[in-house]
Amino acid sequence: MVKAKAPRRTLDSYAVKHINKIIKAGDCVLMRPADQSKPQYVSRIERIEADARGGNVKVHVRWYYRPEESIGGRRQFHGSKELFLSDHYDVQSADTIEGKCTVHSFKSYTKLDAVGNDDFFCRFEYNSSTGAFNPDRVAVYCKCEMPYNPDDLMVQCEGCSDWFHPACIEMTAEEAKRLDHFFCESCSSEGQKKLQNSHAASRHSDTKVDTKRRRR
Repeated sequence: MVKAKAPRRTLDSYAVKHINKIIKAGDCVLMRPADQSKPQYVSRIERIEADARGGNVKVHVRWYYRPEESIGGRRQFHGSKELFLSDHYDVQSADTIEGKCTVHSFKSYTKLDAVGNDDFFCRFEYNSSTGAFNPDRVAVYCKCEMPYNPDDLMVQCEGCSDWFHPACIEMTAEEAKRLDHFFCESCSSEGQKKLQNSHAASRHSDTKVDTKRRRR
């Protein structure tokens, strides 16, 4: 005679006692990796369920991948706190949860005044079987035509409003931080004329130099 599978029920929330946090569907959490030398896994909770007595709590999760875990690996424009929302679903014990975290949209992340240890961002969904990303294209900047990395210092041209890495315009980071005005190579002639004819030109103008992340 086959023993009937014990019924399980869905929980609206669950108190993870060892971290003193309450979790619910939609929360992002840090989970203990099998290899303790690796960083914590990041996932989004899809559902929480327990047995009839409220024990043996399991979380149904959707994994976030770090760039180095993807088929293409980490690239120059990937931020240090960047994650990809994958199509990889799993079921894990609630005991493996080690903390809560926040995975921001890319736009929200670039507006943060300060980035904490538990702040991440996601701008791509990732197909773990094919290595494909959605969206498959994003805006590019600078002469190098790379997507924006919020960790990188960039300066904005007052003419065309494009953004540039100091190294791509033969400038050091310190030189970039000291800029009062900046016009890219394409805009430099017209830009210099505007400065010469402007009574408002000053050594203390509002040239945009972003040392952490750019407002979008």
